[in-house]
Amino acid sequence: MANVVVVGTQWGDEGKGKIVDLLTQHADYVVRFQGGNNAGHTLVVDGKKFIFHLIPSGILYEDKQCLIGNGVVLDPGVLLEEMEELSTQGLPVTPARFTISENAHLIMPYHRVLDACSETRKKDGAKIGTTGRGIGPCYGDKILRCGIKCGDLLDADLFKAKLEENIAEKNALIVDKFGGEPLNLDAIYGEFMDYAEQLGPFMGNVSVKLHEGRKAGKHILFEGAQGTQLDIDHGTYPFVTSSNVIAGNACTGSGFGPAHIDAVIGILKAYTTRVGEGPFPTELFDDVGAGMQKRGGEFGATTGRTRRCGWLDGVVANDAVRLNGITGLAITKLDVLSGMDRLKIATAYENNGTTYHAMPGNIKKAQLVKPVYEEIPGWQEDISAVRSMEDLPRKTRDYIKRIEDLTETPAQIISVGPDRAETMLLKNPFEG
Repeated sequence: MANVVVVGTQWGDEGKGKIVDLLTQHADYVVRFQGGNNAGHTLVVDGKKFIFHLIPSGILYEDKQCLIGNGVVLDPGVLLEEMEELSTQGLPVTPARFTISENAHLIMPYHRVLDACSETRKKDGAKIGTTGRGIGPCYGDKILRCGIKCGDLLDADLFKAKLEENIAEKNALIVDKFGGEPLNLDAIYGEFMDYAEQLGPFMGNVSVKLHEGRKAGKHILFEGAQGTQLDIDHGTYPFVTSSNVIAGNACTGSGFGPAHIDAVIGILKAYTTRVGEGPFPTELFDDVGAGMQKRGGEFGATTGRTRRCGWLDGVVANDAVRLNGITGLAITKLDVLSGMDRLKIATAYENNGTTYHAMPGNIKKAQLVKPVYEEIPGWQEDISAVRSMEDLPRKTRDYIKRIEDLTETPAQIISVGPDRAETMLLKNPFEG
């Protein structure tokens, strides 16, 4: 029995979905513990592409239990669309292998409206670059203790009472502050009662299920969304997501005791990308960055937005190792760097004579720092067909070794392409 958490080490889009898919082969339960449909995992299996926004990618395996924890904010319409899409691909999602926490909060129509209104009113320099899917406002209501939980759908009277109170307050904001059209209570109530009928059989106590699974000796995989520098507490605030994405929230967001976590795998892209606004010290604005974007297919799975690209940031990587307690790295997209004569890794930042070895907490300083680079030789070979560490070019192995030395963390998984088969599992975290 082992319990493993998978987290992103950068600003998201590191390839977590693929690594989760790989590790799911060795797990019994796969749990999503935070975020909402602002996240996207893209998998390529036998040349066929699957994009997941809410359902854990472990659903591709018929013998796995997939769960959505209480730390997730859930848009039921999006979830049902995802379930329908999987069904059309021959993968029906049934209550026998998919459970939604009754304590997960619901994204309501007014959350999406308020998200869009709030972002639109901000000046360009203050825009966060949200996906507009209502994630932040939903988490806000959760903290303000006026949110609506999935389990509330199963009590029509309770749901309606909460909805009435929220609609009155939100419509006042939408109309008076933002000049929008009021939302219709009856229409929303009817829509969500339909969701209740469809999703009711999937709801349950995820914490209890995980507890029972652990006692039965099951392997549990905790699947995070976004990346460490987007964490609401530890990221480049305010240019962050609305939840805690680091490994500690795997426990809070699912109802699982921290003493039972055995390993934390940090997904580290071989270079760095970021979607949306905010600091990005190693960002490239030249042909090198454009080449990374093109070769890496750097477009968001959720929004389609182009990802900003830059050199590998060792400062960001070390922040992630410290904050998550990472025990092993999964290095992805090494193949994108093939054909480059020289590679750079940022080992520190500088600004006005001050050297930083961690991302500054002051957002103005974080936007002003310049990376301190070291250069190492690149490699010319196409490595996408390589299936063992020993067969990688020596310079590729040197690059991996430098990452291990900088982070003081071993590489346990190496990815050289988007397909499931293009991944090397050097050490299985479920085997200790």
